[in-house]
Amino acid sequence: MPKHGKKYREVAQLVNAETLYDPSEAIELVKKTAPAKFDETVDVAVRLGVDPRKQDQAVRGVVVLPHGTGKTKRVLVFAKGEKAKEAEAAGADYVGDADMINKIQQGWFEFDVCVATPDMMSEVGKLGRILGGKGLMPNPKAGTVTFDVTKAVQEIKAGKIEYRLDKAGQIHAPLGKVSFEAEKLQENFKALVDALVRAKPAAAKGVYLKNIAVSSTMGPSVRVNLQSFR
Repeated sequence: MPKHGKKYREVAQLVNAETLYDPSEAIELVKKTAPAKFDETVDVAVRLGVDPRKQDQAVRGVVVLPHGTGKTKRVLVFAKGEKAKEAEAAGADYVGDADMINKIQQGWFEFDVCVATPDMMSEVGKLGRILGGKGLMPNPKAGTVTFDVTKAVQEIKAGKIEYRLDKAGQIHAPLGKVSFEAEKLQENFKALVDALVRAKPAAAKGVYLKNIAVSSTMGPSVRVNLQSFR
């Protein structure tokens, strides 16, 4: 097992691994214990009381973080005609149809999110194996297959993120940057947790929110008191 560096060990002493911190305390601790010189991302990990193997207990959705993530996403829109013009006006970084499909087939990936109008999906489907493997395939559940390209692009630029249950029954998502004010990180945190609570599957039984922890990219994990959400 690789050992943590000196800086990590020093800041880790500020966190009691057995303590459950209120959300505001947890966020403050994450800011204090970010050891890197760069502006680290603040991440959250949520363990849910669902069975990831069962389709009726899948948890997936999107949420617009009120203060964004601190990273401006490059948006590619697959659209034609007026919808292509609409996407450009909304601030999409790249817009096209067959030309963009061919470009991706040649190995181009200078984008972070793909949006497609429904009439383009038969063509975009050709990229299923390429985009799907990178988690970039447009999906109606994520709001990235839509004729309302203006709304889709603007929400992504404003800080919309997608969350999805992994095989271990956990949700991982960014909350912003360490440089954010604590209040903004707390509001982003609350927006995400509220979205997860609303997304609780009807088939889920027992305790839904099991564990929540926040951390910076290079810092120690801080456990959150779940009583704040029950």
